[in-house]
Amino acid sequence: MEEKARNLLILYASQTGNALDVADRIGREAELRGCPAVVRSIDEYDAASLPHEDTVIFVVSTTGQGDAPDSMKIFWRYLLQRNLGASWLKGMHCAVFGLGDSGYQKYNFVAKKLDKRLSDLGATAIIERGLGDDQHPSGYEGSLDPWMSSLWKILYQIKPQFLPKGPDFGTLDRKLIDLPKVQIKYHDADNVDSEFSTGSGNSMAQISMQIERARALYPGKLLNAKNKPECFLNMIKNHQLTGGDFGKDVRHLEFEFVSSTIEYEVGDVLEILPCQSPELVDSFIKRCNLNSESYITVHPREMSDHLRGTHINASDVSVRLKDFVQWTMDVASASPRRYFFEVMSFFATAEHEKERLEYFASPEGRDDLYQYNQKERRTVLEVLEDFPSVQLPFEWLVQLVPPLKTRAFSISSSQLAHPKEVHLTVNVVTWTTPFKRKRSGLCSSWLAKLDPNQGTSIPVWFHKGCLPAPLPSLPLILIGPGTGCAPFRGFIEERAIQSISSSTAPVIFFFGCRNEQNDFLYKDFWLSHARDGGVLSGEKGGGFYVAFSRDQPRKVYVQHKMKEQSERIWNLLSEGAAIYVAGSSTKMPSDVTSALEEIISKEGDVSKEFAARWIRNLEKAGKYHVEAWS
Repeated sequence: MEEKARNLLILYASQTGNALDVADRIGREAELRGCPAVVRSIDEYDAASLPHEDTVIFVVSTTGQGDAPDSMKIFWRYLLQRNLGASWLKGMHCAVFGLGDSGYQKYNFVAKKLDKRLSDLGATAIIERGLGDDQHPSGYEGSLDPWMSSLWKILYQIKPQFLPKGPDFGTLDRKLIDLPKVQIKYHDADNVDSEFSTGSGNSMAQISMQIERARALYPGKLLNAKNKPECFLNMIKNHQLTGGDFGKDVRHLEFEFVSSTIEYEVGDVLEILPCQSPELVDSFIKRCNLNSESYITVHPREMSDHLRGTHINASDVSVRLKDFVQWTMDVASASPRRYFFEVMSFFATAEHEKERLEYFASPEGRDDLYQYNQKERRTVLEVLEDFPSVQLPFEWLVQLVPPLKTRAFSISSSQLAHPKEVHLTVNVVTWTTPFKRKRSGLCSSWLAKLDPNQGTSIPVWFHKGCLPAPLPSLPLILIGPGTGCAPFRGFIEERAIQSISSSTAPVIFFFGCRNEQNDFLYKDFWLSHARDGGVLSGEKGGGFYVAFSRDQPRKVYVQHKMKEQSERIWNLLSEGAAIYVAGSSTKMPSDVTSALEEIISKEGDVSKEFAARWIRNLEKAGKYHVEAWS
């Protein structure tokens, strides 16, 4: 029998980086206990090798409405093969930790499915699966800490050779720190080959090159898939849709293509790379005693040839340090992770700062750290300013500062109606922290402040969302309260143009907001299509129904309006209609599903259980689509 691998394999599937952080932490904790650990992204691992592994820890996140991260989809398809028998993974020990948000209907769905499938294939679970919840008062670490503690104790019981230093080694007194995962090489600006370096110009071509090369150098996989912008847009309209005194700012933004024109469909998603404040970037560089004009290359400390990027040889490309920070490191928006505080404690020269950082990094300080850091959404720059004696080497900053990620928005236009444009409906994110600090979202606030006359080039990418473009012959039931109406504005624009040259199926749309006067988004647009033979008009078999939740003593939501139109919905479903739902992830999607179950039960004279199965069958048939966001 072939000898099984004797190291601990940790496979992660991450969409935003949380699963990678957890996997790295498990790897560090294992090595503190004397256990060799290998941490790999799941798409870098051959699933056919699983039977040869001794012990595997899986860390997987759940995205959207119960979807697996992109990096996991090939791996998961392999595990679903019917020829893999019930003893395929016999002898392999495993543990699963999931990351999710209980505000979503399919909370930690991916971790639950993976755990069951591994069991079905004969793997032995070391410990019951752990489920991290963003809604927990301490975030996902509220579940991770006790789960990891149990993991080491049980693993030591069943495989003591894996943890030669014992299950608790390193938890009380940590005197050592790893080397950073990356190495920085500095280059003399006078000797940098202009062909392989980024300059400081502001033309669109130069900005594109700066972004591509900076993000190609960034360690890991999170940014490499989106290094070169697909195209650039210029804003041509910035219009506030909500009332000035409403307290909520929702914008209608229009952009035109200025580089190449990309074809898109209704229901698609636009990803924007936001521009960080140059003043805050400069403050970060100054605080860290860095030279903004120096040229650098970034290399993994251990880099295998097969993991190098193929489009640009990272060893040949140097970028200006300021450009690298500007386009890859989120220094003034995202909060640092727990490990950031642990590493800072090793570089603190003031004793009181060192003690506080060590406390924050300890299990006892977890809740206080969560209150200080995540709840207050302190940025990397703010944390560094709170601990002035800490001088982190740039290698550690590159490894630990959260990456600057693109932000995704549902497209609210049809390219049939606007061939050279793309429109967005953007809620400008602002909030007040528990300590009354004013906060705002990086991308939405930046977009809201842009002047269409400035000609700012905006780097973007297009991709498919959760709402596929419907055929003109498909009847539609659309539910989109608040900014959930965004994709359906494009749907209606498109169907209106299609109806000019051919017959189209009926569309009914349920919209919801607080007040008719303050946040009835696109009021004139919807009403114009709901009369005079428009696609939402009664003459075309359509309908437009609005729930104003605060305009009467009793709160009214979209699900209440749906029940009022129970017969209309049932008739359309009987004709083969598809249901599209978009908006907040909190309660709305589940409330809409419950309302549909009631409608099907009532109008079809069937049980609630049968109605629930009907809806599940609609999902399987590709006729029930949900796009929700937190």
